[in-house]
Amino acid sequence: MITDDRRQGLARWAKAQLGADRLAMVPASCDASFRRYWRLWCGEGSLIAMDAPPEKEDSARFVRIAGMLRVIGLNVPEILAADLRQGFLLISDLGQASYLDVLDETSVERLYGEALDALAVLQSRAPRAGLPPYDEALLRRELGIFTEWLFGGLLGRDPAEVDAGPLAAVWDHLVANALEQPRVCVHRDFHSRNLMASAPRPGILDFQDAVIGPVTYDLVSLLRDCYIAWPPERVDAWARGYLDRAMQVGILQSGDEERFTRWMDLMGIQRHLKAAGIFARLKLRDGRPGYLADIPRTLGYVMTVAPAYPELAPLVDLVGEQVLPACRDLLASAPATV
Repeated sequence: MITDDRRQGLARWAKAQLGADRLAMVPASCDASFRRYWRLWCGEGSLIAMDAPPEKEDSARFVRIAGMLRVIGLNVPEILAADLRQGFLLISDLGQASYLDVLDETSVERLYGEALDALAVLQSRAPRAGLPPYDEALLRRELGIFTEWLFGGLLGRDPAEVDAGPLAAVWDHLVANALEQPRVCVHRDFHSRNLMASAPRPGILDFQDAVIGPVTYDLVSLLRDCYIAWPPERVDAWARGYLDRAMQVGILQSGDEERFTRWMDLMGIQRHLKAAGIFARLKLRDGRPGYLADIPRTLGYVMTVAPAYPELAPLVDLVGEQVLPACRDLLASAPATV
């Protein structure tokens, strides 16, 4: 949570950068990290002041990756001023409407088409130098978030029930699936809350954790979004369209299409387990319970996709019989306190 001291320090720093005696500064948004954003009005336009506590967030990485993505033509914020020691940044304002704010039946085809165009640019043109690998160690740490924070922390169960026995083999399948895919630049949070509906290209936020990893990760983040769901047949159609596009521009090669559906399905399961764990961690560690309501949707994807893969049967049993019912009961029994 941002403190008054940090907010006041950010305001003083921003006024000095802009040469302003007075400055209107109102909350713009927050995300699931420790960063906070404030909208400033300067003349006839607006800017964003970002507070990223240096002991929690790496602002130098944000600045570096923003520059890298702007060079290849993606619509990410321009860095106007930065004090990395304090963790203060002034960046351009990409607007107030996220995809989540405006997605509906009349807008979704256009907005997703533009997002998939941007994803193709990211995957085919982004430099790889300096980006860490999305390797086995990271994949397993992320699965551990589900085990520790949701299964153990939120539900009060013994994490050893997940980390041993048949579930260990499921984790192996999910990790192997991710590692066998073609490697591209992965945003890691390419979804409706981090895409801004700014013409003519979507604004892209929260890119500072980019890595080099599986080609389907960002695609499944967008199409099986933790915050908004679409009918499976529409998701499948968008995925097939992206597969064709990726083949045309060389992101994928001949033969990859035969494994593409499995790659995407199992990658989504890994991501959704991690995301559900993060939502539990936000409640338990950070005192931010609002994301708990997204857990049933997020784990619902697991129950929609995983039954098609016999090797994932232990996960289907765990989530379907234990985790998802317990989460729903928790939300239903104490909605005001969770």
